[in-house]
Amino acid sequence: MAFGWIDDQARIRRRRGLVRTLRPRAADSPLLDLASNDYLGLTRHPEVTDGAARAAARWGGGATGSRLVTGTTELHGELERELADFCGFEAALVFSSGYAANLAAVTGLGPLRALIVADEGNHASLIDGCRLARGTTQVVGHADPDAVRKALATHDKQAIVVSDTVFSVDGDAAPLAALAEACREYGAGLLVDDAHGLGVLGDGGRGAPHAAGLAGADDVVATVTLSKSLGSQGGAVLGPARVIDHLVNVGRTFIFDTGLAPAAAGAALAALRLLRREPERAARAREVAAELYARLTAEGHQAVRPDAAVVSVRAPSPEQALQWAADCRSAGLAVGCFRPPSVPDGISRLRLTARADLSGEQIERAVRVIGETRP
Repeated sequence: MAFGWIDDQARIRRRRGLVRTLRPRAADSPLLDLASNDYLGLTRHPEVTDGAARAAARWGGGATGSRLVTGTTELHGELERELADFCGFEAALVFSSGYAANLAAVTGLGPLRALIVADEGNHASLIDGCRLARGTTQVVGHADPDAVRKALATHDKQAIVVSDTVFSVDGDAAPLAALAEACREYGAGLLVDDAHGLGVLGDGGRGAPHAAGLAGADDVVATVTLSKSLGSQGGAVLGPARVIDHLVNVGRTFIFDTGLAPAAAGAALAALRLLRREPERAARAREVAAELYARLTAEGHQAVRPDAAVVSVRAPSPEQALQWAADCRSAGLAVGCFRPPSVPDGISRLRLTARADLSGEQIERAVRVIGETRP
């Protein structure tokens, strides 16, 4: 029977506690949200929603086509210029998602005969980019510059090193300066995904490359998402102008995809301008993460010290992680639940988002609920 194998896969997932389900949320959820990636609390900010509404009213509900046909508006150009300037890069190119931006960057910068050196803890979008690229991918140990050097030493043609800046599972940061040093020893480029760094790390939230002194370097390219700290949707590649021009010509997820909706571009631009005016939001997100970590570990939970705004709490098993998250929800707290295959080390976790707009009372409540529902 066609697709009969799907039933076998479903049974295996149920047996392993790995079933995933959609759970629509209400517009006004009563839950305390520590599950979303709204790090700065801007998704519902009046300036951000007004930016989306004004853009939709002026430009329409959609971009109407590919960016190279009719899908590029003046608003897209404005967002790209301000995003590049804020993060310290020469140019930027906006995509319909951060996933699409990563696919374009990796495939565009890892052509045939190139070596792609990838961290084993990279996000799925970077992994998929490596799979689609025509170059040869070599996966190396997590956050290990020496392993990167050994890989680069085996190749005498063009090469690129690919890494998250902040890894989405445990929230730990990559050693960007050391990675850049390794790349420069061998003439390789460095491509980093700053999805979890923009808005949280660096001066006023300018991102991890900026904090490491790498922003604007001619051998460094960064990708970002507009759907986390900027409270909107979409993604972008930041880098030297010649790299951006190259991706306009070869990036398949740019050339063949409909452009980012004007409402999303308008929301992201409004959030970016708000962050410029209120840079303290970035520091506050880090403070909340540090406080969550300190309180959770003081209660005996096994948590990973956060380098940005992600706080990861280990769970005994996939089934218990799922039940723990469900019990938290029943107690009024929404938390993320990461299980295989989403976690590279096979260890299930609760994943908490430290938002800049969380109060001390909300932090205390979250810690209490996590402790009361612990397996």
